[in-house]
Amino acid sequence: MTNVGIIGAGHIGQALARQFINHGYTVTIANSRGPETLAALVSELGPNATAATAADAAAAGDFAVVTVPLKNYRDIPVEPLAGKIVIDTNNYYFERDGHFPELDEGKATVSGLLQEHLPTSKVAKGFNHIASPEIATDGKPAGTPDRRALATASDFDEASALVTSIYDQFGFDTVNIGPLADSWRVERDRPAYVVRQNREELEANLAKAPRTI
Repeated sequence: MTNVGIIGAGHIGQALARQFINHGYTVTIANSRGPETLAALVSELGPNATAATAADAAAAGDFAVVTVPLKNYRDIPVEPLAGKIVIDTNNYYFERDGHFPELDEGKATVSGLLQEHLPTSKVAKGFNHIASPEIATDGKPAGTPDRRALATASDFDEASALVTSIYDQFGFDTVNIGPLADSWRVERDRPAYVVRQNREELEANLAKAPRTI
């Protein structure tokens, strides 16, 4: 049984934990306040969920999901994630995170910063442009007309392939943007951000995204 290490237990982290468990995975989940603060959540999730520290969740996962505020990305443990695929759901909210000049000036991407922090991991962008409740409600079987599509990006084909597989399990089509250097196309305030769109609509929205806002 595949174990997913989830670092971050906010709305997206909890929604993903539920969906992974619903699809036969086990989950080891962490937050910044300590595993004891996740007792109620783990009880709700059931026997296939375990609370842990961030380092232990990273070590336990066959792959990991990082879903923390961007301002905290440097706190993600590096060594336990070496060689692993890491799905990054982060978005940049300067009101919360403070200003990152390299993002403001269009010289970097959110997931690219995490990849620099995790040089021995394989980072892929995923689940950053969907509202948390919709992760469980908007999925449809493959082939359903107008099926919702989500984007991914990575510098590693195997990381993009993993996100594509998970999207399909959860009921979504995939549009692969390409490398992390192009992942800005699905970041905050661009046309593809947090709107329901099928594959063709997502491709069009990605193509018309401006580099800076």
